[in-house]
Amino acid sequence: MPEIQQMFIRHRKYILFLLSIYVLGWGFTDYQSVFLGLILGTGISLFNHWVMVKRTVRFGDKVVAGEKVRSLGTFSRMAGAAFAVIVAMEYPDTFHLLSVVIGLMTSYLVIMIDYLIQQLQLHK
Repeated sequence: MPEIQQMFIRHRKYILFLLSIYVLGWGFTDYQSVFLGLILGTGISLFNHWVMVKRTVRFGDKVVAGEKVRSLGTFSRMAGAAFAVIVAMEYPDTFHLLSVVIGLMTSYLVIMIDYLIQQLQLHK
């Protein structure tokens, strides 16, 4: 499945670009807790996206080989999100909880925006 890996490379570039903006925001503004929350949530989101891509490729390979498939790693992705929220709740002065939740949704937003961009380029 080279298409999914190419998509993940594009998504990773976008997310790392957003993370660099968040780091600049953390360093140069008075909203350190908001940007640290975005950094934490987006970092976990990138990890969850990587796990999802890795498991999807493995899922496709096993289906083609006719083997039994276990799961796509939903529990580990939920555990990562729960970890980020627990960290934010444990250290509310350091991490802004709403920013962590927004950061956790970053990979899904990037996937949707990338899909729209690819569709618009396809129909030109």
